[in-house]
Parts: sequence; C-alpha cells; structure tokens
Amino acid sequence: MNLQQLRFVQEAVRRQLNLTETAKALHTSQPGISKAILELEEELGVDIFARHGKRLRRVTEPGQQVLKSVDVILREVANLRRIGEQFSKQDAGTLSIATTHTQARYFLPEPIAQLRRRWPKVQVVLHQGMPQQVARMLLDDVAEIGLATEGLAAHEDLVTLPCYEWQHVLVLPVAHPLAAVERPTLEQLAAHPLVMYQPTVTGRTRIDHAFARARLKPVVALEAIDSDVIKTYVRLGLGLGIVSELAMREEAQAGVAADLVARPLGHLFGSNVTRVAFKRGAYLRHFVHAFAEMLSPHLTAALVQRAMAGQAGAEGEIDFGL
Repeated sequence: MNLQQLRFVQEAVRRQLNLTETAKALHTSQPGISKAILELEEELGVDIFARHGKRLRRVTEPGQQVLKSVDVILREVANLRRIGEQFSKQDAGTLSIATTHTQARYFLPEPIAQLRRRWPKVQVVLHQGMPQQVARMLLDDVAEIGLATEGLAAHEDLVTLPCYEWQHVLVLPVAHPLAAVERPTLEQLAAHPLVMYQPTVTGRTRIDHAFARARLKPVVALEAIDSDVIKTYVRLGLGLGIVSELAMREEAQAGVAADLVARPLGHLFGSNVTRVAFKRGAYLRHFVHAFAEMLSPHLTAALVQRAMAGQAGAEGEIDFGL
C-alpha cells in the first residue's frame, strides 16, 4: 500500500469514476491507475469499486469505509507538509485562497496586500469561482482558506465562521429619478428592468424571496456573477443594478465625480453574511491564522482554533456590533 494508490482512489471518486479524466488530472496513464487500484483492492481484500468490464460503476459499501480512511490519511499527509513548511520556512510558503469574484475584486485586495507587506516571501494564489466551486476547492485541498456568502456552511467537512456583514444597494445613473429616493420600495424597483447577480451568488436568494413575498415579479434584464459587469450594463442603460455595497466603494469615494450612485436596500432585502471557511481537520499555518484576522479582527487565532477543534459556541463569540 502506498500514497499514490490512495491518491488514485480519491481522485477517481472526485472525477465521478471517470479514469480518463482521473489520469489527466494526475498526469499519468489510465492503465497505470487501473492497475494501482486493483493492487490496492487485492491487498485490502475488498472491492472498493463495482465494475462493468473495465469501467468503474459505483463505490461499494466497503469502498465507502475505505474512502473515509483515505480522506483522513491524505488530509494528515497534507498537514504534515504544512507543519514542515511552517517550521522549516518560518516566513515563507504558499497561501491558496478560494473565493468568489466579488470578494476577490472588492474585499480581498487590502488584506492580501497587508499579508504581503508582513510576509513578503509568502506567495498568494487566488482561485475564483462560484460558491459551490469555492467549497469544492477547499474539500479537494486546492485552497487552504475560502471566502463566500453562500454555499459554505452547508458542508459538514468545512469549518465556517462569519467574516463580515453587508447589504445590497441599488445602482443607478445620477440623473435617474430614483436617485432622489433614499429608501426605494419594492414596487419602485419592480417598475424598472433590473440587472442582478445570478441566482446562486452574492445574496440573490434574499432578493428573490423579498419580491415573491410581496407578490411582485421583477423584470430581470440581465444576470451576471461579476459586480463590474452589472455596473457596466447599468451605464449602458440596460436597467437598474443591484449589487453588494462593497462594489460601490470607488463611486462613493469619487463623490460628485461619479456617474453612478447607490441607494441602500437593506430595508428591503436584509443583511448578508460573508463567511470564511477551512477544511475540517486541516493544520493551519501561522500566516493563515494571521490572514484570517486581517479579514476580520473578530477572527482571532484562538477563535479559529476553537472552531477547528469543534468547540461549540465559537461562532457565537463573533459580534459585528450592529
């Protein structure tokens, strides 16, 4: 039995039992993977996979138990590497972050710059994707820390903590009649075409529920995952935009020189919480703890360690002061 065999088994499951895709992902040959898995099954005395000819069809019942152990073993191997890096390279290493487009564009630049100023030898790798992709990257050890508003708390194998709270804002040209309205109503929004986030990102669910409760059906002119894209189409007159308040910071700083203005919509859609996540059981290096606190002063190393240890109530210690 060797680590390579375990990695082949784990990756085969991640690739929906497609050995061709598994071989591509691991930069090896399909016959080599098949042989290694068969040898592991022979050594264990159980079939990990049920087959039809040479194709893997499903994970067997004993295979499910094997996979649980494989995940633990490979997770601890990754932890050993991180421990070695921490103590052999005190101020160096790689920090991989998985996050959504909005977080990458508007929230993370300053914390990442702060991290680089403090640890100039730490390389930062930024992976962007949809919330479920962020979760998957954490579970697959592609990233060490994740940040998203949706999709993280639903995974039992992730430890998640609130990072910061935010609300949606209405984005419109400065000359638009609604620019003079400080608290727009749902009826006013429904009277105009809207440019919004796609249904699975950046709190869109709250928006849909609010309109549904009011028995209103908004006209959605365009859906996007990127706040800058939404603002671009608002500028082109496609409709009024609804984005995260973070996405309008630059316009707010520009003041009277800005071509777009924002009106808060928290009274209509409530507040959203962006969460930070780690893979359960992972060993977090010192600069990962420091980076978490750069994201939010509430995310102290002690708090994150308690959450990672499964101590109840850790999340309840966070107070946004609102």
